[in-house]
Amino acid sequence: MAKRNLHPNHTAVPLNFCRLPDGYGIVKIGVSGAAETGACGLDAFEKAKELGREIAKQGGVITTGATTGFPMYSAMGAKDECGFSIGFSPAGNEREHVETYKLPLDFMDLVVYTGFGYSGRDLLLVRSSDAMVIGCGRIGTLNEFSVAFEDRRPIGILEGTWETDEILRHVIESAHRPNNKIIFDSDPKALVEQLIEMVTKEKEKTMLVYNNHDSRDVAVKNEEVVL
Repeated sequence: MAKRNLHPNHTAVPLNFCRLPDGYGIVKIGVSGAAETGACGLDAFEKAKELGREIAKQGGVITTGATTGFPMYSAMGAKDECGFSIGFSPAGNEREHVETYKLPLDFMDLVVYTGFGYSGRDLLLVRSSDAMVIGCGRIGTLNEFSVAFEDRRPIGILEGTWETDEILRHVIESAHRPNNKIIFDSDPKALVEQLIEMVTKEKEKTMLVYNNHDSRDVAVKNEEVVL
C-alpha cells in the first residue's frame, strides 16, 4: 500500500477547546450537509472548509455524520486548524462503515459506530451536538434539520449559492411555529460566533448542575447554588 502524505495539522493534538460555563463540557457543533455535493455549486467545498476552520479556531468540537461531501470538507477544515473531529457513523463497526456504506475514515479523531443506519445516525448526531449548522444538503440534511428543530437546538443555516437555505426559510415560515434559535448567515465565522454565544447562554440557564462547586469543594459549602 502506498504511503499517504498527511498534512501535519491533520494528525496534531488539538490546540484549544471552548469550554462551557464553569467547565461543564466543550461546545460541540454539528455540521449537516450533502454527502454528494454535485448540485451545491462551485463554492460549496471551500465554504465547508471555512466553516470547519472557524469551529476549530473558536474552540469548538466539530461533529458530523462521518460521511463524504460537505461534512467531510468541514471536518477537513477543522483539522487544518488542529481541531477535534467526531464522526457518527450509520454502521455498527469500522468494516461495515468502510465496506458496506463506503464511507471514509479521514479527518476524524473519533468515530462513533451507532449501528442504527442513516436515520438513527442522524438522531444521535443532532442530540450529541450543542448546535447544528445546516449547509448545502438533500433529504438527509432536511431530516437532521427537522430533529434539531423539534429538539430546539440552536441552528445556524449557512447561506450560499445552493437552494437549501431558501427551502428551509420557506419551511420555517410555513410551520407557523416561532423559533428564536434559528439564524441565517452567509459568513461561517459570524455563524459560528453566534452559535457558540447562544449555546453558552443556554447552558447557563438550563444545565441542571451549572454552578455546582462539588468538584472543587468536598465539604459541599456551595450546595445552595445547585439548580
